Amino acid sequence: MANAVHSRQDPASGAGVLALEREAHGLADRLPEILIDAQRIAQTVAHGLHGRRRAGPGETFWQFRQFQSSDTLRQIDWRRSASSDHLYVREREWEAAHTVWLWPDLSESMNFRSHLATTTKRDRALLLMLAAAELLVRGGERVALLGLTPPTASRKATTRMAEAILAHEGTPILQSTQPPKLHLARFSGAILISDFLDPIERTRAHVEQLAADGAVGHLIEIVDPAEETLPYEGRTEFLSPDGGQRWVADRVQSLRAQYKERLEAHRAQLMELAGRVGWSFLVHHTDRSPAEPLLSLIMRMQGGAGDHRWQSADSAAMQSEARP
Repeated sequence: MANAVHSRQDPASGAGVLALEREAHGLADRLPEILIDAQRIAQTVAHGLHGRRRAGPGETFWQFRQFQSSDTLRQIDWRRSASSDHLYVREREWEAAHTVWLWPDLSESMNFRSHLATTTKRDRALLLMLAAAELLVRGGERVALLGLTPPTASRKATTRMAEAILAHEGTPILQSTQPPKLHLARFSGAILISDFLDPIERTRAHVEQLAADGAVGHLIEIVDPAEETLPYEGRTEFLSPDGGQRWVADRVQSLRAQYKERLEAHRAQLMELAGRVGWSFLVHHTDRSPAEPLLSLIMRMQGGAGDHRWQSADSAAMQSEARP
């Protein structure tokens, strides 16, 4: 399926050899602008994510307060109380999740843009990943780039992630269509952003491993509108992501119904996988505003008590963005 959506109407020009150095320079040129866009979008939706500076279960000291009748004797900090005429309780800062791990698919499959969109799937995945990291850090969470950066709550987290991506451009970890198989600490969060066009067996193996570790999270499927509708007519050439394979359809419009049926069946399998492991699933089209999936993401991360724990997938979480 991943090969079927990369098309070219003019068969005269060849795919050529992938110029990794040129691509690296291109990414370096785009990243500052993408970072700025990510911060701007994060600012737009920042009202949906509030700081977690409040008492609750956790490891980080927050403050001392005077003992109240509702407290237990075990909560008293006797060392602090010994220096005063009052009894004091040591409060720890509430921690919603230890770390949220992010992974954007930056493989060749994502380097696609049709005439219906203004950006590639790859650049949109980068933008969403960086904007999500910015929001999470502002909300007091620790974030990390899966397989590349350590967890951090620094306000420079997005810059460090961008630098790590530049440093590893062209390496297998960034060319893979699947996230690294790593064991995460229990109760970690995960945000995976991809077109998820690999065979469902491969995606299932990676997601189930993360879920087996106790990580809960969110799948964001990035789709170019042409991949959804197959809007081509007549003789059309389809290329594999690396240009190594080609297939020509004489009357591509005759394949549209079958193509859509297969795409919907594949997406249904992704929805079933997310629902079964307690993750949520969202489809985002590159001709839509990137603020839309971020707003949905924040809403699904917030619980009824105002915390930031991931919510299990439900019927609403499995729906695509509303289209006009």
